[in-house]
Order: sequence, then structure tokens, then C-alpha cells
Amino acid sequence: MPPTAHGTRLASGLTFALVSSVSFGTSGTLARGLLDTGWSPGAATLVRVLVAALIVAPAGLIALRGQWRLLRANLGVVLLYGVLAVAGAQFCYFAAVQYMQVGPALLIEYTAPAAVVLWMWFRHRQRPTGLTIGGAALAGVGLLLVLNLGAVSPAGVAWALGAMVGAATYFVLSADTALPPLTLAGGGLLVGAATLGTLGAIGLLPMTASTADAVYNDRTVAFWVPVLALGVVSAAVAYTTGIAAARRLGSRLASFVALTEVLAAILAAWLVLGEVPRPIQLLGGILVVAGVVVVRLGEARPVEVVGAVPELAP
Repeated sequence: MPPTAHGTRLASGLTFALVSSVSFGTSGTLARGLLDTGWSPGAATLVRVLVAALIVAPAGLIALRGQWRLLRANLGVVLLYGVLAVAGAQFCYFAAVQYMQVGPALLIEYTAPAAVVLWMWFRHRQRPTGLTIGGAALAGVGLLLVLNLGAVSPAGVAWALGAMVGAATYFVLSADTALPPLTLAGGGLLVGAATLGTLGAIGLLPMTASTADAVYNDRTVAFWVPVLALGVVSAAVAYTTGIAAARRLGSRLASFVALTEVLAAILAAWLVLGEVPRPIQLLGGILVVAGVVVVRLGEARPVEVVGAVPELAP
């Protein structure tokens, strides 16, 4: 690829990744207003995924341009993406926070970039560079500071590790399929909504909702405002731009850039809920960004590949 084209692809990939991170990062703040009025996490998640599916799925069919054979050939990928990357990650995360604080659960889920590095090493023989490992460690320290960890429980850790598997699956499948991004996102969201709905129907995921107004830092809005924002911004926009980013950056770099979602979540809580971050969290944010930059430098160097095709962003 010519240097100019490579630079353009990198710039657009980073832009998509940051948009995805910011969009995903708004979900907790938007959901808070609903949860405080009696919504269960399962109901908020189901509505979020269902609204996004209704928006993205039609666009995904158009993007397919009649290539039904391509969809049939990748049906297994869509099902895996919907069950693990969408429904599985959400369900396991909410199960984890029943046993432990949100911060530690989120940290464990965000060990997904390390899992992606190990998977690419094991599956494609792509050995991580020293800079990639160093950047991962730096970002991990930053996350520890950002999340201000508390005590954990074995059951909570187990569920959080399940969420990590779902998150890692999201990055790997997003970068490694021939389907158009909108098609993969739309199909995965439909499968995820069906899976979450089934879990709710059989009683594994409590489903309660309310039409009461939501309150954000003493400001009242109708319940449908955060419902639409969850579906459109934190799901439809987040998943489609995330897939587009992974196609341009590769699964490893995209997963590390996605760590900025934690920063976006803290910023959203600050602006909308009035939750001011602590100085140590701001320091952690700087370390996360620094870690992402170091990983990028490591990924820019040739990757040692033994007996396998190097990772490409189609």
C-alpha cells in the first residue's frame, strides 16, 4: 500500500475507533437515568440492542448488494458475533456486577486487548513486539488508576472473564470477515437481541422497565430520550464505527485504542451526571493514552510471522 494511502487508512481507522469508544462510553451514563427509575440492566440492554438492530439491519442488507452467498458463507461468523460479542459480553458483564463493583468488573473485561494479542500470536503466529507488550502494560496500569479498584469475588471474576471473551471476540471478528461492516453489525445486533430476549423469557435475565422520566444531574427528560440515545449512539454508531476501525487498524491496535472508552465513560459521567473524576483517575487516563501510542509504535514495525499469513485489515 502506498505511504499516502496507508496514512489515510490509519487516520480514518483511528477516527472511527475514537468515535466508537466515545459512543460506547456514553452507555453507562445514559443507562443510569433509566436504572434509577426502575429499569433492570437486562431490559435496558435489550432495548439498546433492539433499537440499534432495527436501525442497522436494513442498512446492512443494502450494503450486502444482493450478495446472499457471501452472507450464507459467513452465517456462522454473524451468529458467533451476535451471541458472544453482543449478547454474551453484555450478559456476563451485568452478571459480574452482581458480585463485584463496576470498576473491577470493567477492568477485567478490558483485559481483552491482551487476549487479542495472545490469540493473534497463537492463531496466526504474530509475535507481539516489545513496544506492544510495554504499551499494554502501561495501559493496564492506567486502567488500574482510572477504575480505582475495590474488592473482588471469585464468581464476579468468572463472569467478568466471560465478558472479556465477548469483548475479544468483538475485535477479532470485526477485523477478520469479508462481510461489509454494516452487514456484520446489523446481523450481529439482531442475533444479540434475540439471544437477550430469550434469556429474559426463560428468567435468566430480569426484565423490568418504567415509563417514568429519567433524571440526569437534576435535569428531567422523557424516558424515550435515553432509550433512543442508547440504541442510536451507544449501540448503532458504536458497533458500526468499531467494525470499520478494526478493518483499518487490525484487531490488536483497534482493541487498544478502544481502551479510551473508559475515559469517555468517565467524561460522560462528569458532564451529564456531575461525577467529577479524581486526580488519580486523570493520571490513569494519561497513562492509558500513552499506552495506546506505544502500542501503535509497536504495531508500526514489521511483525514476525512464522508459517502463517500476516494480519490484514480488509
